[in-house]
Amino acid sequence: MGQTFTIGVLFADKAESGLTHDFFAAILDSFMKQIETKGYQMCFLNTNKEYPGRKTYLQQVRDRNYDGVLIACIEFDDPEVVELMHSGIPVVTIDEEVDGVISVKSDNSGGMKCLMNYLIEMKHKRIAYITGEDCHVTRTRVNTFLECSAKAGLSVPSDYIMQGKFRDINRAAYLTEGLMRLADPPTCIIYSDDYAAIGGMNILRARGMEIPGDISIAGYDGIDIMSRYEPRITTVVQDKKKLGIVAAKKLMEWIENPDYDLENTILVETTLQKGRSVARAYY
Repeated sequence: MGQTFTIGVLFADKAESGLTHDFFAAILDSFMKQIETKGYQMCFLNTNKEYPGRKTYLQQVRDRNYDGVLIACIEFDDPEVVELMHSGIPVVTIDEEVDGVISVKSDNSGGMKCLMNYLIEMKHKRIAYITGEDCHVTRTRVNTFLECSAKAGLSVPSDYIMQGKFRDINRAAYLTEGLMRLADPPTCIIYSDDYAAIGGMNILRARGMEIPGDISIAGYDGIDIMSRYEPRITTVVQDKKKLGIVAAKKLMEWIENPDYDLENTILVETTLQKGRSVARAYY
């Protein structure tokens, strides 16, 4: 078939945590184990654009004759990334919906809906949201957050939605302090991810506030380290293992079948983990 049984991986974490990034590291590990069951291996593309003589992503893939590419945690509007995705080479993306490639992503809308329904059930009416950077995932979650709020008849002041950064503890702490200084502060804060929630917890405790006695918080991702924190955080758990497995299986199907019936978007379900960081609100 002229295959090299090698799959390229394009991965450039904005937070610069590399393979210590709990969410994507777990996906890559699951992806690698799945492709290895069929004799494939994976190799990382060079993302250092300052390296002398560096080739574009597409050139790297063609020169090394990779059978396909996994793209995760990258600037998807980068011209080099766009060129690669439109090259006709089998490509699977994680958490980004792109026409013409396989897009495997968590059900971000469903996850946020479950979380909001729970917070509303716990009688919270003043819910703030510290988001990650502007991207497809953030926009989906924010839109669902607003839709659920409107459906429940909740008012969301503009000050209640603050743009932070994924996995940025310091930024989350700074924005949390800003929320607490409002004339009418929230009774519950949702964070973009569990790491950001740590920053929120730190500053709230520094202010002498108890969680969830004085304020409730919720995260997103369900990373393992949060099981060691008290109170155990209420969070939306993304199935990282399944994301990697599905991405690997679908990409290999495309590689091995030129007439593959492309499934553009594949959603992987999430689950709500009700921890001890959310208490019933009393007004």
